[in-house]
Amino acid sequence: MNCKPLILCTFVAVALCLVHFGNAVPAIGHYTHKRFDSMGGIDFIQVCLNNCVQCKTMLGDYFQGQTCALSCLKFKGKAIPDCEDIASIAPFLNALE
Repeated sequence: MNCKPLILCTFVAVALCLVHFGNAVPAIGHYTHKRFDSMGGIDFIQVCLNNCVQCKTMLGDYFQGQTCALSCLKFKGKAIPDCEDIASIAPFLNALE
């Protein structure tokens, strides 16, 4: 049994739902110049990297985890990906055939 069409259809359906309902829930992305919030104890690069791992776990081969992690390091965690916000992860998505 070939599961690729089923997986692709499921992914497309989830992506369309996220696009449709994406405006209802604001993105969790943080845009800041700090790497570490001394008051809250938050390391933005670590949060960014953790979110890349979470998205890779959720989306598998559809998500470019290494590219996401490199962008976390390059931009010092300024744009944290949210797996449920299609706009924040769009640069890291693959179109598998």
